[in-house]
Amino acid sequence: MSSSEISLTSYAGQQVALLTQHGKEQVVSSVMNDALGCKVEHVSDYDTDLLGTFARDIPRAGTQIEAARRKARIGMEIAGLSLGLASEGSFGPDPFAGIFPWNVEFLIFIDDLRGIEVVGVTQGKANNAHHLAENWAAAEMFAREAGFPTHHLILRPEGEGDPRIRKGITNWPELEIAYVWAARQSASGRVFLEVDLRAHANPTRMDNIRLAAEDLVKKLRSQCPACGTPGFWVVERVEGLPCGDCGAPTREVRAEIHGCLKCEHRIIRERPLNHYADPGRCDYCNP
Repeated sequence: MSSSEISLTSYAGQQVALLTQHGKEQVVSSVMNDALGCKVEHVSDYDTDLLGTFARDIPRAGTQIEAARRKARIGMEIAGLSLGLASEGSFGPDPFAGIFPWNVEFLIFIDDLRGIEVVGVTQGKANNAHHLAENWAAAEMFAREAGFPTHHLILRPEGEGDPRIRKGITNWPELEIAYVWAARQSASGRVFLEVDLRAHANPTRMDNIRLAAEDLVKKLRSQCPACGTPGFWVVERVEGLPCGDCGAPTREVRAEIHGCLKCEHRIIRERPLNHYADPGRCDYCNP
């Protein structure tokens, strides 16, 4: 991107606070600094694990977006900046078949100068595997299949609800030591292993955070044609795309409405006239 393109963005030369202790600044800064010309300032003077952990030893309060917002606000307060960023992830089954591990990442951008919030979002495959191992051979096999040591591991005696925990396991000697500890603590001898979901410990998740940052950049670079406010993006999708066979309206999207976060300006962007829905998505052709 040329310097002239960067100078046209709303955040060129401005500082943005990013609170994280799990290495997210590595991917977020590289995406946002280059695309917006801003300076993402890493804030680390707060233990973000106090807001909740994926290991379940500290529960997260509120929704995913509320947790991200609170984290961003804390970073802005510590840094004394009016612009802030924070990321928050969630894990569960995929929304399609409901059987594959899935990760949803939110990256919230708060701009107190303009009074707006813009959220970058991505979702995709996750590596959040877990296994209850009866012996070391089973634990070793799980670790290899889970991508250890590139993906770090967490161990507990007995099962996933056991409060006794070993985190930050990054190499094979550490894993063996942790396994022996957990097996001795376990009345059944079984050890629960799970992939660490913290960003710095999970490259699969870190890739999704980078994609969320790219989505956020697209939204921040899209300015309202009427007032120039960043974040001019899709606020509504209109169904009714005609079926390619019978021409009846389907539940597929035929138009997107882009709107401003500040003023009432709206633009309707229809799909091309020669664009049709697959008949397999038509309630008449495929009831």
